[in-house]
Amino acid sequence: MFKTIAEFTAEWGQVTEGTKRLFDTLTDDSLSQAVGPNRRTLGRLAAHIVTAPHEMMSRTGLSFETPLAYDYIPESGAEIAQAYRAMEQGLLNALRNQWDDAKLAEVSEMYGDEWPNGFTLRAVIHHEIHHRGQMTVLMRQAGLQIPGMYGPVMEDWEEWGMKAPIV
Repeated sequence: MFKTIAEFTAEWGQVTEGTKRLFDTLTDDSLSQAVGPNRRTLGRLAAHIVTAPHEMMSRTGLSFETPLAYDYIPESGAEIAQAYRAMEQGLLNALRNQWDDAKLAEVSEMYGDEWPNGFTLRAVIHHEIHHRGQMTVLMRQAGLQIPGMYGPVMEDWEEWGMKAPIV
């Protein structure tokens, strides 16, 4: 649970940098990749990452524009990446202008439970990381090279002239 907006802002910046690199890798053709029939496509997962923070934080009373309607799935990787950047900045601006640190301890109704707002911000980050992991599998299946977010990926090791460690 975050106790200060500055704590959230620092971690949000690290997480969103990785997500932006991931979204910048999307191609229009890759957006239809799914793990199987009747499963979310890569495009749907990416759009969900863009819209979920607004949906979650609106339950706390935080107000900011959502760049995509919840049920809209862009046909362009560039549109998703642009929408993500707008959401990222919209959430930050709303926090800075509407809340102070004391607001993080306040409790809001969240999916039939009550969560402190600082916990909801933590959940926003965990939710994004969870779906990024799903996206990386679909991106590999679609033939895309994924960027390293928490360390090097196989292609990074190869670029450095080294064999990727297999554990």
